[in-house]
Amino acid sequence: MKTHQLFIDGTYRDARSGRTFDKISPSTGLKIATVHEALAEDVDDAVNAAAAALRGEWGQMPKAVRCDLLMELANAIAARTPDFIEAEVADTGHTRHFAEKVEIPRGAANFRIFAEMLKHTGGEYYHMDTPDGTGAANLELHRPKGVIGVISPWNAPFLLMTWKVGPALACGNTVVVKPSEESPATATLLGEVMNAVGIPKGVYNVIHGFGPESAGELLTQHPKVAGITFTGETRTGEAIMKQAAVGLRDVSFELGGKNPAIIFADADMDKAIEVTMRSVFANTGQVCLGTERVYVERPVFDEYVARLKAGAEGLKQGGPETPGATIGPLISDEHRQKVLGYYDKARDLGATVVTGGGVPLFNDERQGGFFVEPTIWTGLPEDSPIVREEIFGPCCHITPFDTEDEVIAMANDTSYGLSATILTENLSRAHRVGARIEAGLIWVNSWFLRDLRTSFGGSKSSGIGREGGVHSLEFYTERSNLCLKL
Repeated sequence: MKTHQLFIDGTYRDARSGRTFDKISPSTGLKIATVHEALAEDVDDAVNAAAAALRGEWGQMPKAVRCDLLMELANAIAARTPDFIEAEVADTGHTRHFAEKVEIPRGAANFRIFAEMLKHTGGEYYHMDTPDGTGAANLELHRPKGVIGVISPWNAPFLLMTWKVGPALACGNTVVVKPSEESPATATLLGEVMNAVGIPKGVYNVIHGFGPESAGELLTQHPKVAGITFTGETRTGEAIMKQAAVGLRDVSFELGGKNPAIIFADADMDKAIEVTMRSVFANTGQVCLGTERVYVERPVFDEYVARLKAGAEGLKQGGPETPGATIGPLISDEHRQKVLGYYDKARDLGATVVTGGGVPLFNDERQGGFFVEPTIWTGLPEDSPIVREEIFGPCCHITPFDTEDEVIAMANDTSYGLSATILTENLSRAHRVGARIEAGLIWVNSWFLRDLRTSFGGSKSSGIGREGGVHSLEFYTERSNLCLKL
């Protein structure tokens, strides 16, 4: 049985209180690890270690040396890919294919791309005229913000944690990471790799626990934390924002989504099915960028529904040990009950259940896991909670439309604004419709295609701020203007 300790100041250690909690396998429902829960003393130790590292070797390290060290870290992660895969799939129940092809390589890339980019990014220079004719030079400088509190989610733990830690460290900050209580393993394992490549003690710290009255709340309330970056549900983001207001700490949030997919009649139908099979069912629908609302132009509506139904029914459910599994379990029994609550509500509201809507039956160890059936509905109005609320499961509601204006209005009629996916072979339509969709990231004929140099973030209730490429400088650094009279 594994034990996940805290990682503070370069050392693994038990929580001072001795308090622990169980980590349950989503695939079998059985306990797989004991996790130490950080309370006030532990959080204080972690933040103080991170603050001390800023004053020590890490804070004095030249940028080029720091970025080269992060490149070594990326290579070391890649070298230990099998270890990270095992840790990730045990926590999440993801298929090994998803961890091997997406999660772990992207985790290494999150360090590599920011190290490469920031190594060659300098400050801005502006010359100005002065009344005496000699002029002045203005240098826009970036300095580290300080100790960054990183609160990362369970749906893609390593990918989303390193998406924050990578740019934070590249910009010269130190971090205290609070991974989800449902996915502690890869954040903990990363401490070994940090030590192995020589990242100074205190630069990277990991505390485990829950939100309210536990590690998460204690971290966001700590006065030495200069900035908080969080990925998760909107209500939690609102609570963190209230806590960050004390001391005016900066925040960067990527929150919930109820994202639309729009399929026009001129779309390549094979491509439309391939894209939306992934955008609806990838990671068992536990993707903030997933498309739980699908809008299909009426001439191809029946064909699309029939083909997506066939695709959903062709998925094979199972955990990482199930040969040929293409869709895994939900993360926990609590989350499964939430998703099944929406499945029941859809039936009560009169939805047409195209496929799914329940719990699969197995005759093996999967029966104890947290599985639900991939589910497709039609027939509900746009004001239905099934259409308006984020479910975060392997499901979607499909609605027909007749005109561009109609579908744009439906797509934008939401409190969220994270992403959208448009399927059309008409380039003019793609530009025209895409420009009117109120979302931070809009894909055309693709989904989950990311250039890490581009901005990423949501609008409305889907988040605050942008990260990615040079846009990360705006959160992970503080600007200073140095005006030199010539």
